[in-house]
Order: sequence, then structure tokens, then C-alpha cells
Amino acid sequence: MISVKNVHKTFGKNEVLKGVDIDVKRGEVVVILGPSGSGKTTLLRCINFLEKADEGELNIGDISVHFRHATRQEILRVRRRTAMVFQSYNLFNNKNAIENVMEGLVTARKIPKGEAYETAKKELDKVGLSDKYNAWPSQLSGGQQQRVAIARAVALNPDVILFDEPTSALDPELVGEVLSVMKSVAREGITMLVVTHEMSFARDIADRVIFMDEGAIVEEGLPRDIFTRPKERRTKQFLDRILLKDEYVKDDYAI
Repeated sequence: MISVKNVHKTFGKNEVLKGVDIDVKRGEVVVILGPSGSGKTTLLRCINFLEKADEGELNIGDISVHFRHATRQEILRVRRRTAMVFQSYNLFNNKNAIENVMEGLVTARKIPKGEAYETAKKELDKVGLSDKYNAWPSQLSGGQQQRVAIARAVALNPDVILFDEPTSALDPELVGEVLSVMKSVAREGITMLVVTHEMSFARDIADRVIFMDEGAIVEEGLPRDIFTRPKERRTKQFLDRILLKDEYVKDDYAI
């Protein structure tokens, strides 16, 4: 479905990505964990060409692109096959909720406004915002804004949705509503590549977990294995800081 090979990215003298390889199957939910500065967000931004990687290759379905030499047309083709949900929602403040969801359908996909409107309604209904079609972003809570952003991404029917720490900007009491929506999206079989610090989501929903540090993949595997039996010392150190120690050493996985 989607694979990145040998991705390198440097900012000045700082090598942020050091030859990263990731493969995600159709319908798979892959969660990327790691400390701040490990390269997780940069990797997502390179996949969507919000940053241009120095080296490496991207394959999405039948599209194959070399990061360094990608043309404008190739980048547009990739973006039509992907959608991204950001930390800070990135809604248009001058458009209401339904117009925000419609925007990509009308402008990028050239879908007629009537059809786009019906699609936007359906996706807002799915994320529990059937009463907020005409609400402006300023009238919505952070959790509601992020749910609009998720509806916008799903409405595009992309091959893969990239989530960049979608709950990090939310007040703690709003995190649950967004994670609930993400879980429902995952259950629809939508391919997802998720950067997050939400361990419960990674543990319960991910098909596979990847741990990154210092621009490289340290370890990857099934959530059960990563959380209960991490093989690498650096992975264990990270989990020690995030979880109570006995949460991931139990073999019964009943955390």
C-alpha cells in the first residue's frame, strides 16, 4: 500500500532522518512512538511533501516517487492519495464546519458542490457533529475542531491518512473524544500512519508499533510485544518514562 525506503532528511548540520524504511499494508494501523526530536513528525511531513526529503523513495499504490527529484505533478499525485490530520487542526477560520470538510473535495478533487455537501454531512455525522454543520471554528472546542479535521481527511477517501500527534494540542478532558473517533476510523479499515504519545491508542488499536529515536527506527513489532517485552534497551527506557513499569511487563496484556 505505502512504503518509504531509505529516507534521509537534514536541517543544516542536524540529520533528522537517517535512512528510515517503513511499509504499511492496506487497512493497517501503524503507530509511531518516540521522544520529541526523534524524527516522527518530519517523516510524516516528508511523506506528504510538506518537507522535501534529501534522499529516499516513496511508493503509494501504483505511484513511485523519488523524494529528491519529485516533480510538482508527482507531488500533487501523492497528495491526492493521502490526507493529513495536524496537531493544530488547520481549519479555515472563514469557513464553517461543513465548508471546511467540503473544501478539499471541491477544490482538489473537483467534486460538484452538491455531492461534496452530502459527503461532508455524512462524515460530520460519523464524528458526532451533526448539530455543528454551520458552526465556525471559533465556536467549536478543540476536540470538535479536531473531529472536523478528521472528517475532512476521511471525506477525501485517501489511500492513507497521516495523523501527526492529533491530541497533543487538546486539553486532557477532550483527548478521549478524538481518540474515540480515531478508533472508529480504524475500524472502518482505513489505512492509518499515526504519530502519537497516546499509549492506550497504540496498545488497543494499532496493528503494529514502531519506536523511533534519533532519526532511526529502533524497534518495531506487535503492540503486545512492544509493550510487554521490548527487545531494545532504548525502547524500554522510553516506556519506563511513559508507563508505570508493571504496565508493560505483564504477560496477560490486561493493562
